Amino acid sequence: MVRKAAESPTPAILGEQPLEPETFNDGLPLPKLIVFDLDYTLWPFWVDTHVTPPLKAKEGNSKAVDRWGETFAFYPEVPSVLLAARAHSITLATASRTHAPDLAQSLLKLLYLPASATSTTSTSSRKRAIDAFAHHQIFPGDKKQHFAKLQKQTGLKYEEMLFFDDESRNRNVETLGVVMWLLVSGVSRREVDAGIREWRRRNGREEIEG
Repeated sequence: MVRKAAESPTPAILGEQPLEPETFNDGLPLPKLIVFDLDYTLWPFWVDTHVTPPLKAKEGNSKAVDRWGETFAFYPEVPSVLLAARAHSITLATASRTHAPDLAQSLLKLLYLPASATSTTSTSSRKRAIDAFAHHQIFPGDKKQHFAKLQKQTGLKYEEMLFFDDESRNRNVETLGVVMWLLVSGVSRREVDAGIREWRRRNGREEIEG
Protein backbone atom coordinates (compact mmCIF):
# COMPACT_ATOMS: atom_id res chain seq x y z
CA MET A 1 0.00 0.00 0.00
CA VAL A 2 1.32 3.41 -0.95
CA ARG A 3 1.63 5.69 2.02
CA LYS A 4 -0.16 8.98 1.50
CA ALA A 5 1.31 12.30 2.44
CA ALA A 6 0.24 13.28 5.91
CA GLU A 7 -0.77 16.82 6.60
CA SER A 8 2.25 18.55 8.04
CA PRO A 9 1.64 19.12 11.75
CA THR A 10 1.72 22.49 13.38
CA PRO A 11 5.17 22.97 14.93
CA ALA A 12 5.32 22.46 18.66
CA ILE A 13 4.46 25.45 20.80
CA LEU A 14 7.50 25.86 22.99
CA GLY A 15 6.48 26.77 26.53
CA GLU A 16 8.40 27.51 29.69
CA GLN A 17 9.00 23.88 30.65
CA PRO A 18 12.24 22.27 29.39
CA LEU A 19 11.33 20.16 26.39
CA GLU A 20 13.93 17.41 26.63
CA PRO A 21 13.82 13.63 26.63
CA GLU A 22 14.06 12.33 30.20
CA THR A 23 17.07 10.16 29.37
CA PHE A 24 19.14 13.24 28.56
CA ASN A 25 19.12 14.17 32.25
CA ASP A 26 19.07 10.89 34.19
CA GLY A 27 22.85 10.59 34.57
CA LEU A 28 23.13 7.37 32.56
CA PRO A 29 25.25 6.92 29.42
CA LEU A 30 24.12 8.44 26.12
CA PRO A 31 25.03 7.50 22.56
CA LYS A 32 27.83 9.58 21.10
CA LEU A 33 26.08 9.70 17.73
CA ILE A 34 22.34 9.78 17.09
CA VAL A 35 21.35 9.30 13.47
CA PHE A 36 17.97 10.12 11.99
CA ASP A 37 16.30 9.03 8.81
CA LEU A 38 14.30 11.86 7.19
CA ASP A 39 11.02 10.70 5.63
CA TYR A 40 8.38 9.69 8.19
CA THR A 41 11.07 10.11 10.85
CA LEU A 42 11.81 13.83 11.10
CA TRP A 43 8.91 14.86 8.86
CA PRO A 44 5.62 13.19 7.84
CA PHE A 45 6.09 12.79 4.09
CA TRP A 46 8.39 11.46 1.38
CA VAL A 47 10.40 14.39 0.14
CA ASP A 48 11.03 12.79 -3.27
CA THR A 49 7.34 12.00 -3.82
CA HIS A 50 5.25 14.64 -2.07
CA VAL A 51 7.34 17.81 -2.40
CA THR A 52 7.60 19.79 -5.65
CA PRO A 53 10.27 22.49 -5.88
CA PRO A 54 10.86 25.34 -5.62
CA LEU A 55 10.43 25.72 -1.88
CA LYS A 56 9.78 28.90 0.07
CA ALA A 57 9.90 29.56 3.81
CA LYS A 58 6.65 30.21 5.68
CA GLU A 59 5.71 31.41 9.16
CA GLY A 60 9.17 32.43 10.29
CA ASN A 61 10.85 29.41 8.70
CA SER A 62 8.85 27.00 10.87
CA LYS A 63 7.30 25.62 7.67
CA ALA A 64 7.97 25.55 3.95
CA VAL A 65 5.65 25.60 0.96
CA ASP A 66 6.29 24.02 -2.43
CA ARG A 67 5.32 24.98 -5.98
CA TRP A 68 1.70 23.93 -5.44
CA GLY A 69 1.28 25.64 -2.08
CA GLU A 70 1.52 22.44 -0.06
CA THR A 71 2.92 23.00 3.44
CA PHE A 72 5.71 20.92 4.96
CA ALA A 73 7.21 20.89 8.47
CA PHE A 74 8.87 18.67 11.05
CA TYR A 75 6.91 16.46 13.41
CA PRO A 76 5.97 18.72 16.36
CA GLU A 77 8.59 17.56 18.89
CA VAL A 78 11.52 17.28 16.48
CA PRO A 79 12.89 20.83 17.02
CA SER A 80 13.08 20.42 20.80
CA VAL A 81 14.70 16.99 20.47
CA LEU A 82 17.39 18.31 18.13
CA LEU A 83 18.08 21.31 20.36
CA ALA A 84 18.30 19.16 23.48
CA ALA A 85 20.69 16.71 21.85
CA ARG A 86 22.99 19.52 20.82
CA ALA A 87 22.81 21.02 24.32
CA HIS A 88 24.01 17.68 25.72
CA SER A 89 26.90 17.47 23.24
CA ILE A 90 25.41 14.56 21.31
CA THR A 91 26.57 14.53 17.72
CA LEU A 92 23.72 14.30 15.21
CA ALA A 93 23.62 12.93 11.67
CA THR A 94 21.13 12.10 8.94
CA ALA A 95 20.97 8.87 6.95
CA SER A 96 18.39 8.83 4.19
CA ARG A 97 17.91 6.79 1.03
CA THR A 98 15.75 9.47 -0.66
CA HIS A 99 16.06 9.92 -4.41
CA ALA A 100 15.90 13.70 -3.93
CA PRO A 101 18.94 14.49 -1.77
CA ASP A 102 19.26 18.08 -2.95
CA LEU A 103 15.60 18.78 -2.22
CA ALA A 104 15.92 17.20 1.23
CA GLN A 105 18.90 19.41 2.06
CA SER A 106 17.07 22.47 0.73
CA LEU A 107 14.21 21.75 3.11
CA LEU A 108 16.61 21.31 6.03
CA LYS A 109 18.08 24.71 5.17
CA LEU A 110 14.67 26.40 5.05
CA LEU A 111 13.31 24.98 8.31
CA TYR A 112 14.67 26.80 11.36
CA LEU A 113 15.07 25.74 14.98
CA PRO A 114 14.47 28.12 17.90
CA ALA A 115 17.55 29.45 19.67
CA SER A 116 16.68 27.21 22.63
CA ALA A 117 14.01 24.73 23.63
CA THR A 118 12.11 27.44 25.53
CA SER A 119 12.70 30.27 23.06
CA THR A 120 9.97 32.11 21.22
CA THR A 121 12.27 34.81 19.86
CA SER A 122 12.50 36.14 16.33
CA THR A 123 13.83 34.26 13.33
CA SER A 124 17.09 36.20 13.45
CA SER A 125 18.14 34.34 16.62
CA ARG A 126 17.22 30.93 15.26
CA LYS A 127 19.38 28.42 13.44
CA ARG A 128 18.84 26.44 10.27
CA ALA A 129 17.88 22.84 11.03
CA ILE A 130 20.60 21.57 8.71
CA ASP A 131 23.22 23.13 10.98
CA ALA A 132 22.13 20.98 13.93
CA PHE A 133 23.65 17.99 12.17
CA ALA A 134 27.38 17.39 11.96
CA HIS A 135 27.09 14.81 9.18
CA HIS A 136 24.72 14.06 6.31
CA GLN A 137 24.54 10.84 4.33
CA ILE A 138 21.64 11.35 1.95
CA PHE A 139 21.63 9.12 -1.11
CA PRO A 140 19.76 6.05 -2.45
CA GLY A 141 21.14 2.74 -1.27
CA ASP A 142 21.53 0.27 1.57
CA LYS A 143 21.66 2.04 4.93
CA LYS A 144 24.76 0.04 5.82
CA GLN A 145 26.56 2.15 3.22
CA HIS A 146 25.40 5.30 4.98
CA PHE A 147 26.69 4.03 8.31
CA ALA A 148 30.01 2.90 6.89
CA LYS A 149 30.55 6.46 5.71
CA LEU A 150 29.47 7.87 9.08
CA GLN A 151 31.84 5.55 10.91
CA LYS A 152 34.69 6.70 8.69
CA GLN A 153 33.79 10.37 9.19
CA THR A 154 33.39 10.20 12.97
CA GLY A 155 35.85 7.47 13.95
CA LEU A 156 33.24 6.20 16.41
CA LYS A 157 32.44 2.56 17.04
CA TYR A 158 29.09 1.41 15.69
CA GLU A 159 28.14 0.49 19.26
CA GLU A 160 28.21 4.21 20.11
CA MET A 161 25.52 4.93 17.50
CA LEU A 162 21.73 4.98 17.80
CA PHE A 163 19.57 5.11 14.68
CA PHE A 164 15.93 6.21 14.38
CA ASP A 165 14.08 5.01 11.28
CA ASP A 166 10.54 4.07 10.23
CA GLU A 167 11.37 1.12 7.95
CA SER A 168 12.06 -2.30 9.43
CA ARG A 169 14.24 -3.31 6.45
CA ASN A 170 16.85 -0.86 7.70
CA ARG A 171 17.42 -2.98 10.79
CA ASN A 172 20.17 -4.59 8.74
CA VAL A 173 22.48 -1.87 10.12
CA GLU A 174 22.36 -3.79 13.41
CA THR A 175 24.68 -6.37 11.87
CA LEU A 176 27.32 -3.64 12.12
CA GLY A 177 26.68 -3.06 15.82
CA VAL A 178 24.36 -0.06 15.48
CA VAL A 179 21.17 -0.08 17.57
CA MET A 180 18.10 0.92 15.56
CA TRP A 181 14.81 2.04 17.08
CA LEU A 182 11.83 1.52 14.80
CA LEU A 183 9.38 4.44 14.69
CA VAL A 184 5.67 4.31 13.95
CA SER A 185 4.67 7.98 14.04
CA GLY A 186 7.91 9.90 13.77
CA VAL A 187 10.39 11.27 16.28
CA SER A 188 9.08 12.42 19.66
CA ARG A 189 10.62 12.81 23.09
CA ARG A 190 8.98 9.54 24.19
CA GLU A 191 10.40 7.65 21.21
CA VAL A 192 13.87 9.08 21.80
CA ASP A 193 13.70 7.94 25.43
CA ALA A 194 12.61 4.47 24.33
CA GLY A 195 15.41 4.28 21.78
CA ILE A 196 18.07 5.38 24.24
CA ARG A 197 16.89 2.90 26.86
CA GLU A 198 17.08 0.13 24.28
CA TRP A 199 20.58 1.28 23.27
CA ARG A 200 21.65 1.10 26.92
CA ARG A 201 20.09 -2.32 27.40
CA ARG A 202 21.66 -3.79 24.28
CA ASN A 203 25.10 -2.44 25.16
CA GLY A 204 24.99 -3.27 28.87
CA ARG A 205 25.15 0.39 29.88
CA GLU A 206 22.20 0.75 32.24
CA GLU A 207 24.24 2.01 35.20
CA ILE A 208 25.97 5.30 35.94
CA GLU A 209 29.52 5.22 34.65
CA GLY A 210 32.49 6.83 36.36
